[in-house]
Amino acid sequence: MIALNPQRSFSSEDLASSVGTHAVVIRSIVKLLRGAGLVQTQQGVAGIDLTRRPEELTLLQIYRAVDAPESVFRVHEQPNPQCSVGSNILDTLGSVFGGAQEVLDAYLANVTLADVMSDLARRIG
Repeated sequence: MIALNPQRSFSSEDLASSVGTHAVVIRSIVKLLRGAGLVQTQQGVAGIDLTRRPEELTLLQIYRAVDAPESVFRVHEQPNPQCSVGSNILDTLGSVFGGAQEVLDAYLANVTLADVMSDLARRIG
C-alpha cells in the first residue's frame, strides 16, 4: 500500500485494516523494517515511507528484516539415536531442506517490491 500510494500517508491502523490484523502487529513489523533501514517513520506523525525505491528492494531483504527464521523448514531436533532412521534423519533432511531454502532465498532475491506492485496493479485493474 505504501509503495503503490507514495503521495498518501498511511497509519498502522490503515495498514492493519487492509491486512485484517491489529495495528499492534503492523507496528511491530514496521519496527523491524525500520531497524533494517527499509522504512522510516517520524514519531507523532502518521506515515511510513520506504527508504529505497521499490525496484531496489527485494522480497529477500524484507523477509530477512522481519525476523524470518533461518529456514522455513523444521525438523524435530532430538530423534531417537538408537533408531536407524532417527539417527540419520537430521543429516538427510538437513541436506534436502537446506537445498530448498537456498532455492527460496534465490527466488526471493530476484523478486522486487516493484514486481509485486506491478502484479497488484494488474489485478486491481
